[in-house]
Amino acid sequence: MTFEKTFRTNFSYDIGGVTKRTNQPLNEDFTFTLEVSKDRIYGTLRALKPLTMRTLYISEERWYGENDLFFANGFQSWTTTREWTKHDTLPGLNPVFFNSWMKDKAGLTADYSWGLYGREGIFNSYTFCYFRKKESPNIKLYGSRTERHGYTIFTADMHGLFTIRKEIDGLELKEGQEYEVFDICIVEDDYDTAFDKYFFDFLGVKKPKVDRLAGYTSWYNYYSKISEDIILRDLDAMDPASDLTQIFQIDDGFQTKTGDWLDIDPEKFPHGLQPIVEKIHAKGYKAGLWLAPYCAAISSKVAKAHPEWMIKNPNGKPRYSHFGWGGAYAMDIYNEEARAYIRHFFDVVLNEWGFDMVKLDFLFTQAELPRNGKTRGEIMCDGIDFLRECCGDKIILGCGVPLGPCFGIFDACRIGADSSRTFEGDFLNKLKINNEIPCSYNAVLNSVFRHGLDGRAFANDPDVFFLRDENLTYTLEQKMLLAKVNDITGSILFVSDNMGNYDTQKMNMLRHIFEDKKSRVLHVEPITTDDIEITFEENGERKVLSFNLKNGTGNVSKVF
Repeated sequence: MTFEKTFRTNFSYDIGGVTKRTNQPLNEDFTFTLEVSKDRIYGTLRALKPLTMRTLYISEERWYGENDLFFANGFQSWTTTREWTKHDTLPGLNPVFFNSWMKDKAGLTADYSWGLYGREGIFNSYTFCYFRKKESPNIKLYGSRTERHGYTIFTADMHGLFTIRKEIDGLELKEGQEYEVFDICIVEDDYDTAFDKYFFDFLGVKKPKVDRLAGYTSWYNYYSKISEDIILRDLDAMDPASDLTQIFQIDDGFQTKTGDWLDIDPEKFPHGLQPIVEKIHAKGYKAGLWLAPYCAAISSKVAKAHPEWMIKNPNGKPRYSHFGWGGAYAMDIYNEEARAYIRHFFDVVLNEWGFDMVKLDFLFTQAELPRNGKTRGEIMCDGIDFLRECCGDKIILGCGVPLGPCFGIFDACRIGADSSRTFEGDFLNKLKINNEIPCSYNAVLNSVFRHGLDGRAFANDPDVFFLRDENLTYTLEQKMLLAKVNDITGSILFVSDNMGNYDTQKMNMLRHIFEDKKSRVLHVEPITTDDIEITFEENGERKVLSFNLKNGTGNVSKVF
């Protein structure tokens, strides 16, 4: 056994009906072995008696200077992600506007019940993180091999501490059982080389099969108020950009209720979806469909008929898992009948109706609580594996999901919050309910700082851009900025407008954005908290995009 003395340990666990806490890695109930080298951290836990783990973390003292930056990968697709300084603060849930019930529901989307928020200089990063000096191209990256044993959480307390925690709450171990806690690589190199070494050498993932998809999605103009007429009208209106379009996606609103995915709304879509798929294919595009495969609205047929399929609270009643669609439950992947139901609707969508891609949303609902002796991270990984099993070799675009479990499994993934129809966000953003509310500020921010995932973990989906004038309050500069950031940081480009209203100028702008310009981010530098500078390459030419996150102003017109 080797044990690295620079790391301190801390544990809590339940045994024999008693909760114990200790900082001793060798004791009468378990042994914890930690091996540390300059490029690896490996830790295992062996139970000497039956026990249930609650917390486990290692920590070391670390000095942070004024030029030190810590990259924190947020809990899921929408959660705020960026490089932070010791003087920054990431707010948590707004404590003013909600009673305890609403606080719980607002917090379902992320890690508010166990994460650290609202403290200056303290930040959580999931699965991977890195340290960097301002204006330096080099990083020191820490990356977990897998979240199948629980989420790996890197916490920088920039007042003098670095902690690595395994989200191990609820893990049940039998006597003599050994459990891999940490397997973390440490890479010091320039940004691109470090990310290549982490994903390709350490994780062994293959480059995603999706290289680039540009096209249309219905959500951000009509939301759920779509119909066959709207979809077919916009499909035809894409013709002037058909040579640059690869995907056409139908979003939420086709179904009668969330969860009843095969019950197509007969008034909106009197002929069903299959004839529309055929028309999409006739244009030469792939057909995409949005689903929230684990969600079932409380009012849905499936939730009413099969409450036993839903994830339950300790009291045995279905657990409220999301506030959308008038409230929703989540179907339990460990229930065999629920699994069969999910498999069936995927089979119909993909093999009978003929969709080529599914955008799978609100996936975090599967793993909001530990259960069945498994950690949240284990459950999330099981959920991602099950979706890949259901979809076979069809394209999966993940959304509303912790990213680590998706690495090398999903073809594409959302990396930021939903874009909003007002660049600065609406009244919900001003209330600062949580960090996952739709907001173009967060959409741009996350896209910029997660650009290193593109073409490595999956194809990045930075969310949509807009060119329309109606039902939108963007300036032309803000529209151009959102489109430009999406173009240079991602490989999935979606527009969401009434395409029939485009004039020649807007259609030419769309064609320019859809064109593959072989863009590549070279360096990102935060000048202030809200001012960002991106050095990038486009068609072999080196360019610099500088802008303000809050108001969307900058030099975008010069590099567009």
